[in-house]
Amino acid sequence: MGITSNVATFDRWIRSSFIEMNTELEGVYWAQENRAEVKTGGADIKQQLLEEGRSHIAELLDEGNTDEGFDNNFDLLGNVGLYMAACRRHELTEPSGERTSPLREASALALQLGASLGVTPRFATSHLSTHNLAIDGVYKTFTSLDAETVFLEYNTRGVFAYKRAADALLRTLPLGVSHPVTFDLLAAANDALGDVITHNESLYEKLDEDRFFFCVRPYYKPHRVGLHEYRGANAGDFAGINVIDMTLGLCQADNLSYSQLLVDKFLYMLPEDQSILRDVMRRESLLNSFLELLETHGAEPWFRKNAAMFLKVCETHGKTAAQHHDLLISRFIEKQAKLLPEKFKENITASGPPLEVVVNALAKLKDLRLAADRDDIPSRYADIQKLKSAL
Repeated sequence: MGITSNVATFDRWIRSSFIEMNTELEGVYWAQENRAEVKTGGADIKQQLLEEGRSHIAELLDEGNTDEGFDNNFDLLGNVGLYMAACRRHELTEPSGERTSPLREASALALQLGASLGVTPRFATSHLSTHNLAIDGVYKTFTSLDAETVFLEYNTRGVFAYKRAADALLRTLPLGVSHPVTFDLLAAANDALGDVITHNESLYEKLDEDRFFFCVRPYYKPHRVGLHEYRGANAGDFAGINVIDMTLGLCQADNLSYSQLLVDKFLYMLPEDQSILRDVMRRESLLNSFLELLETHGAEPWFRKNAAMFLKVCETHGKTAAQHHDLLISRFIEKQAKLLPEKFKENITASGPPLEVVVNALAKLKDLRLAADRDDIPSRYADIQKLKSAL
């Protein structure tokens, strides 16, 4: 299906004037003594961004044509979501002081699109990563800052590497742990997770921490759409990483905190990802399958070969989790947040809760993926050690 002229015009605005205005405003904030203060400065630019976006969206509402096929409608939702997120970044809207979003036209269109598509009515990670159409080599961003393109490009590479690992692991399930090709699929998953580590290393080396914290991260804040406040987009809002968690058996869907994490992210994923995740939640994990066969088949060559590669995948997955938490979160968020004046420390996370709450939750998740020796979380440490000792 094609798109209407109003949809195309709005898309051109998002790819041009919208980026220019955001970048200009970032320059204003960056020049201030306190870079976290965004209420002062750039008033004319903010008003221009607000009104131009509202005008485009009003035209789309008047047109009333939202039956353009899933891909086109999802793209349009992303554009509306980018506009709303930018308004939140520049504090043209601020959820703690509102009962409903002042962006009435944008809320109406976002809610209509989100409900029809079965996704959250705001921009999600996929809008800026896996489903971000490039035109003449240029994809959609909030700004033209180098820090944003570094962040998006290496995150996108990491997401696709996780997806390759997840796909390989999913294909082992109908084969079973004794199949010779399961070894090949486990090796492919391990290679893909190795790529995640490589991309994270590049991100760590190339991303400017100040620019990221002050000029990129604020576009991912929670904001209202209509009456309700929705958390910000998160880099983990795709099925792949959780497919790996549960297929390996390092995390389990019957763990209350982990299942809550899954429920909270469902609508931030594409419907196809939602379907994959629901299916995996009811599957037997590879770890459980190996453990069930350990006593009867533990000495057989196929068991030793496949189990050894399985353990290698678990180790590499744990390394990606530790790397993300101990390097990226620590350097690009925690370290910077400590330097902020106290009044700016509220609402600095994409998910909404205070930073220390989010970091503690992520630390537990990291340790689940590492199968760490902890008895306060449902770690598979003992089971992993049992399998290791048998080899």
